[in-house]
Amino acid sequence: MTHSSYKKVITQLNNKPVKKKIFQKNSVPKKRNCGCAKIKCRRCGRMKGIVGQYKINMCRQCFREFATKIGFVQYS
Repeated sequence: MTHSSYKKVITQLNNKPVKKKIFQKNSVPKKRNCGCAKIKCRRCGRMKGIVGQYKINMCRQCFREFATKIGFVQYS
């Protein structure tokens, strides 16, 4: 379940407090304070393949698109 989809379900369950409480207990992702699931891509929100060097915090796919605009040069 993605981060955004569980919030949609919670808004739908506002009229059913018992089911909402059970859903929040079992289905809401827990808060992270370390690890790969804490850092997200600034642009698309992906959690895997993060380029964290120089505090870029972009996934590798977004980094490939914006590398030349940021100022990186590709050597072959």
